[in-house]
Amino acid sequence: MSASAMSKLSRRHFLKTTAASGAALVVGFRWAEAAFAQSENVKDQEKPRVNPFTAWIHIDKDSSVTLIVPKSEMGQGILTSLAMILADEMELDWRNVHVEHADTKPDLYSLGTGGSGSIAEQYLPLRQAGAATRQMLIKAAALSWGVDPVTCHAKDGAVIHNPRAHRLTYVELVDKSSKLPVPDFHKVTLKNPDDFRYIGKDIPHIDIPSKVDGTAQFGIDVRVPGMLHAVIARSPVYGGKVKSFDATKAKAVPGVQQVVAIEPVVDDCHSAGGVAIVAESTWAAVQGREALQVEWDLGPSANISTASLREQMKSLTAKPCKVVRADGDADAALAKSSKTIEAEYELPFQAHATMEPMNCAADVRADGATLWAPTQSPDWIQGTVAKVCGLKPPSIVVNTTLMGGGFGRRYHTDFGVEAAQVSKAVGKPVQVVWTREDDIQHDFYRPTFHHRMAAALDDSGKITAWRHRLSSTSIALFWRPTPKPEEQEIGGALWPPYAMSSFRIEYAPATSGIPVMWWRSVEEGSSGFAVESFIDELAAAAKVDPLEYRLHLLGKAHLVGHKNSDDDVLLDTGRLKGVLQLAAQKANWGKPLTAGHGMGIAAFYSFNTYAAHAAEVSVESGGKLKIHRITSAVDCGRVIDPNGVKAMMESAVVYALTAMFTEITVDNGHANQSNFDSYEMLRMRDMPPIETFIVPSTVAPTGMGEPCLPPVAPAVTNAIFAATGKRIRRLPIRAADLA
Repeated sequence: MSASAMSKLSRRHFLKTTAASGAALVVGFRWAEAAFAQSENVKDQEKPRVNPFTAWIHIDKDSSVTLIVPKSEMGQGILTSLAMILADEMELDWRNVHVEHADTKPDLYSLGTGGSGSIAEQYLPLRQAGAATRQMLIKAAALSWGVDPVTCHAKDGAVIHNPRAHRLTYVELVDKSSKLPVPDFHKVTLKNPDDFRYIGKDIPHIDIPSKVDGTAQFGIDVRVPGMLHAVIARSPVYGGKVKSFDATKAKAVPGVQQVVAIEPVVDDCHSAGGVAIVAESTWAAVQGREALQVEWDLGPSANISTASLREQMKSLTAKPCKVVRADGDADAALAKSSKTIEAEYELPFQAHATMEPMNCAADVRADGATLWAPTQSPDWIQGTVAKVCGLKPPSIVVNTTLMGGGFGRRYHTDFGVEAAQVSKAVGKPVQVVWTREDDIQHDFYRPTFHHRMAAALDDSGKITAWRHRLSSTSIALFWRPTPKPEEQEIGGALWPPYAMSSFRIEYAPATSGIPVMWWRSVEEGSSGFAVESFIDELAAAAKVDPLEYRLHLLGKAHLVGHKNSDDDVLLDTGRLKGVLQLAAQKANWGKPLTAGHGMGIAAFYSFNTYAAHAAEVSVESGGKLKIHRITSAVDCGRVIDPNGVKAMMESAVVYALTAMFTEITVDNGHANQSNFDSYEMLRMRDMPPIETFIVPSTVAPTGMGEPCLPPVAPAVTNAIFAATGKRIRRLPIRAADLA
């Protein structure tokens, strides 16, 4: 993708042609799994954790510089942000920067895009790569002029000799610089952040023009010569299978060419299987599916319901569960306290509801396969398709396209595996497209959660005990019968930042056949709602302003042990206080509101980022909630793309608010909702104004895709309490809860 459109050159073609002409400098650099250096002091960054060489910088003869990126673009602006980092450190002319998706080579690339980690992982390695390349080019120019490299500097894709103002473009230096050794990335001199030209500036995303003029290619846009189109009839009950089918009427539909059964794939996939209707067009395939006659074996999940799952989780948390962390004796403190507060919080299943439904095109041959997939995990699809089709992974080429939303749904492999199965069965390229009904009813949902909280306060409002029991329809248990002990869906609730004398948290997974998987913010959205709602209840019990209560319990800035994913990262209470105070200040916390209005606040730390929201609401007659404004603050370290940060904040608010008013409910083993009439998205008329404020920072950047979502719901429900005195402990919000 260039500054105006997707690049037309594949990486393989680029390397072949430029190697022949000698017109390109190709610099390999390490693409880090995680490079969370918390200072921009070079001494603190000498030994970042890195992968093998996994990306390349190409300088072409037309002065363009191409960055090969293994991260997927799903609207979060990652291709622009990564290019900004490289362009700044290399001293490039932004107009000449291009980006291409990498080939699917997991031995070289860290290909997965999720966990809000792309910028955090790539910031330091990209800077090092840019600095090393710039150093090579300056050295090549100095050799050409016979001068000391320290008398030269780089700017706008050229090297300039300071005393004489000689100038050589990077293109002119490619041949000489390509013969120089690549510097040790850990020893290169990085640019002074005060001199950044692009990082921290508002730069239009490079894919905007192509998305406006229609040249950008999303997965659903893919067209391959000879390609057929397919939809799949899946069991109405999760885990069901085809017992028998009659394709006579389906084949009679004009355009339908074949009807084939495909098996469910459980291992590493959990695809549903079913019957594929293959046709000349997607519409013909849909019509053929409506005419298909299928008898289903509904399997063991036919009796599962939302009600039965809720009762199971309530029963699990009503008694002691497996202790995950215990400091002090919370049970004893609760037993002897004269002031205890108890509450239960519940969250339902949620669908991902990406605007572009699931789809994939596949061409499976005897010697290999090619897929065109809007995927967050091309390497996972590659490996699973190889197993299913009996091929070697290197023979599977996965072309990663743009995608209309991901939110974790497109990290899965089922839609890619289905396309490969159908293509193999019919012997032709096939694009499988899911309808919206397919998408809503056959999702891998966010789990449903139940939190049972209890706390004890002393006379001053100090927390002397905090006990938290949590159950969920476990992701780990769904994917593995014997999950690892550390696979508890607790998130930030494991290490609440507030001062307390004793603490205990317990977890019990609920058994369920309902497919669940990662959903934006994963378990943090649930834990954020429970923790920030409960702390508000404690503030009310202590008769202390909710903001002041939080700030007091956070105390002086200190570090709190916090287990976040695979990285031991310490939560800085000073930074959490910073976002709370900024959101409160900008929202005019404490000043009189319009009669009937209330303001609530919440803050949460997840994915190494600190976020806070202050929400102002009112409840109109009939229990109609009106959200008047949301004021947001975030500390995500050094900001690369301010516009991108604001866009991701707004996106998180929209996504979180939608989940506060809709849900997936299950009866007889299937979802009751099927489209946007029953699983409603937030409408423009209901969208509140959002103001986003960024805490200035010089520490290394962290994530933005997920961490701003968890504090949204508690900020709104806390505001409802401030306006009405009514506590919302169960989502989604119902009119009856407010009336």
